[in-house]
Amino acid sequence: MRRVDWRGLPSFNELSERQAISTLYECCSSSIWALRVAKARPFVDDEALLEYADLILAELTETDLDEALAGHPRIGDRPDNASSSREQSGVTGADPEVLAELKQLNKEYDEKFGHVYLVFANGRPAEELLAILKERIRNDAPTERRVMRMELAKINRSRLQRMLTPAVEFVDD
Repeated sequence: MRRVDWRGLPSFNELSERQAISTLYECCSSSIWALRVAKARPFVDDEALLEYADLILAELTETDLDEALAGHPRIGDRPDNASSSREQSGVTGADPEVLAELKQLNKEYDEKFGHVYLVFANGRPAEELLAILKERIRNDAPTERRVMRMELAKINRSRLQRMLTPAVEFVDD
């Protein structure tokens, strides 16, 4: 077993292009976003990476945005990745009635807007996420698309910041 230090941005800048794209794709499921951000390396500091990632997100086409949304489970459903699981931790153990209402409104939201209800959940309780959903389901499609893009930016920033946090891990040789 050997020690591997992840030094944050320096480690990210040193990844191969393929490794960087894969790492970024775990933050945001848009292949064009991951590719464009990876190709812009090296970044001089964390803020430069975050700002560039925001810029690329703002430039995504609707099709690219839909690809990014496909990587997010519905709020209240079993998350299929570690990031979503951590972010939706506030929903775990929620009142069954709240979860049932979330499930129903998620379905109605999908039918109305054609995509998953995306919100920066980060440990927020199910009741709060349900209240936000009740508000947002009243939006018209263009308004909701703008709100959803802002929520995706918050999620991406949070995931990138977590990725940039220096860590030490041990790996088997």
